[in-house]
Amino acid sequence: MILWVAELSAKAVGNEHVYIATDDERIKIAVESAGFKVVMTGPALTGTDRLAEAAELITADIIVNVQGDEPLVDPDDIKKIANAKHQYPNMIINGFSYLNENEKPQNVNIPKVITTEENNLVYMSRLPIPGFKDLKNAPASYKKQVCIYAFNKSELKLFRDFGRKSTLEHSEDIEILRFLEFGTPIKMIETKPGSYAVDAPEDVAIVEAELRKVLSS
Repeated sequence: MILWVAELSAKAVGNEHVYIATDDERIKIAVESAGFKVVMTGPALTGTDRLAEAAELITADIIVNVQGDEPLVDPDDIKKIANAKHQYPNMIINGFSYLNENEKPQNVNIPKVITTEENNLVYMSRLPIPGFKDLKNAPASYKKQVCIYAFNKSELKLFRDFGRKSTLEHSEDIEILRFLEFGTPIKMIETKPGSYAVDAPEDVAIVEAELRKVLSS
């Protein structure tokens, strides 16, 4: 799965700009055998903490994080997130799409997203948000996080230097909430629908079915 994501990332930015950050020798051997570069890190509190450590070892103005559990990520969306960081250099950039008919807002493995009408992040939760008091006010659709992000090095350093999970981050187990605790603005960029992350064993069959559709189209 990591190699699949790496190959998709290479389609977006070129093989020479793709780095896999890991502390696992097995992953290092696998990705180097496939021709990709590896940045070895120490144990990390979160994936973003690992990214922050890795960012110190490479030369780049913008760091785009594509999580290794997103094998259906679209290379064009990676470019879109990177371009948005150029457009909004003082904001964290994160992707979102809308839940489809097979995805339930009650699924705690899917972070739901609330934004302003300008798509600035208000909050992200594993609960079905936004809530509603009256059924007639229920949202017509729900936004979900897509795990493509863009940062600069100073933003990542601020994140890692905090040294622990923030209160909200700890409760929700959603890393980007640490930036909200800092007051760092976050711009959510809509990506193409159909992205599925492998967050639990039962997600594997869903993702494999979607991959078969992609490969047969």
